[in-house]
Parts: sequence; structure tokens; C-alpha cells
Amino acid sequence: MRVMKILLIEDDGAIAGAIIDSLEAVQWDVTHERTGQGGLARLGQGAFDVVLLDLGLPDMDGIEVARHARTSQEVPIIVISARGEETDRVLALELGADDYLVKPFGMRELLARIRAVHRRSGHSSPRPESEIVEVGPLTVDPRGRRAQVGDSELTLTPKEFDVLLYLASDPGAVHRRETILADVWDMNWYGSTKTLDAHIAALRKKMGNPDWIESVRGVGFRLQEPQ
Repeated sequence: MRVMKILLIEDDGAIAGAIIDSLEAVQWDVTHERTGQGGLARLGQGAFDVVLLDLGLPDMDGIEVARHARTSQEVPIIVISARGEETDRVLALELGADDYLVKPFGMRELLARIRAVHRRSGHSSPRPESEIVEVGPLTVDPRGRRAQVGDSELTLTPKEFDVLLYLASDPGAVHRRETILADVWDMNWYGSTKTLDAHIAALRKKMGNPDWIESVRGVGFRLQEPQ
């Protein structure tokens, strides 16, 4: 079995040491950097399966690290931070983070989340169909992983694309929050449904009209062409 390669970007030595010990105990290869610039440089030098990213770094905000990483990499990113405010979570997820874990956390939960995002990182569409999906002016290409509204191509994170394809594949149908999380993320999802809300909010903004995705109170979401 191939050894999982983890890049840990964390300036707190005690926290980093505990994480490294836990990951190495399951025979994973951990590379540790204490600064954002160091983490980005290391990311550019080699291939990693998952990045663990602290937000409170000494040289730059972790949000900026995530932003720069996403311009050239699609490696899964798990934010690990003491900042538990919803604005921080939403911003990190909009910039392409795949998960957000608030300190303090248990190492068993961290290991479970790493395994979950790694399973999801093949960037395969949540549905097996390869045909282009069209809903009015919206076009979603599963094979090319491209989406556009009219002539405007959408710049989406891998998970935003998966959510959009999932909803667009059955337009007009109401999809339950729990079902979307189970099918698009993972059957063993450990996170809050706020993660889904953050991705829906990002999609509405990028699609140029919030009416593309309707919230059905107490149930979930429906995608349909705006009237």
C-alpha cells in the first residue's frame, strides 16, 4: 500500500508534534513547515495527498496560503484552526478548502477526516454519467469538469463543481442536505451542514443569480433555471 504523504503547515510546536506523532503512528509520511511561505514552497516541490493548514501563521494568514495553493494545486486542504467563527469557515471553504476543523480536536477525528478527504480527492464526478448536462443557459461538462452560464465560464473549486453537477443532473428535484453530503462528500461525513451552505453560497455568487439554487426550508436545495 502506498504511504500517505501529508504536508502540515503549523507554527505551534506542541500542536505540530502531537499531530506528527499521531500520523506517523499510522505509518504516514509527514512533512512539517512552520510558515505559510515555507508551506507553499514545499507544496511546489513535491506531491502531497493532503495538506493540513493552520490559519494563524507568523508570516501570512492561512487564508492567503489556501488562496495561493488553489491557483496551482488541487490537493485536498483541511484547515485546522482555533478560529471557529462562521466567516472564517465560509471564506476558507469558498477559497477551496475541503474541510475545516476547529482546535482543540481529537486525533481520531483528524485521522478520519484525512481519510475522508483523501477518498474524495480523485475529482470524479458524483454521478457516473459523462454526458453534458444542460439546464437553460447552464452547461455542465462532467468529463472536462467545466461549467458555464451562457458564454461565461465559471471558476469553481473541485467540490463546488461536484455540488453543481449533482444538483444540475436532476433539475427541479429537491435534494436533502443529508443526501447531498452523503453522495457528494462521503458516507461517513463528520462535518456540519454549514459546509454545504458555504458551497451553495459560493455557487450562487459565481453563477450571477441566487435564484439558480433555491433553499427549501427544512429539507435542502433545488436547482432550476431562474424565471
